Amino acid sequence: MANIKRRTLLKKIFGNFFLGYIMARSFTMPSSAFATEIKKKHVDQIVIWKSKRRLTLFSKKKPLKIYRIRLGFNPVGPKRKEGDGRTPEGNYWITHKNPNSAFHKSLGISYPNKNDELLAKRHGVSPGKDIFIHGGPTNFLKHLLFDWTEGCIAVTDPEIDEIYDIVLINTPVYITS
Repeated sequence: MANIKRRTLLKKIFGNFFLGYIMARSFTMPSSAFATEIKKKHVDQIVIWKSKRRLTLFSKKKPLKIYRIRLGFNPVGPKRKEGDGRTPEGNYWITHKNPNSAFHKSLGISYPNKNDELLAKRHGVSPGKDIFIHGGPTNFLKHLLFDWTEGCIAVTDPEIDEIYDIVLINTPVYITS
């Protein structure tokens, strides 16, 4: 009886997503087993859907795994200038890996591209830099409930461990609204 009341309370507070997320996580393959299995396949593209808060790893046009993400604190629309809190939109690639990131581990994204630089120059502003796919904050609830980055794409620490191990430098990244 107490479990039903607790579940009902959690449902009211966090909505169906939270319970579905917890239940799905308990039945999914452990990270290490997944990483070992997926390493046999080559991740040849990363697609990020901002409006759906999803990052998908692809191999030969087939999705390998989907991750729930968090974006910049002002996520609607493409990044236009440094400090606007938006996540960029466009075609990029993974430039480097940082195993000692301030957010656990990170993958550098080639932002700004030529289009981003032209738009910023036209408006007389700096386009910004240092956009990453990285781990989450120390406070997991912050990650669960809010878009909190400065424009980066955030996943949880166990998820960035998986992604970091299987994504290679120069992997294309497509970010769309």
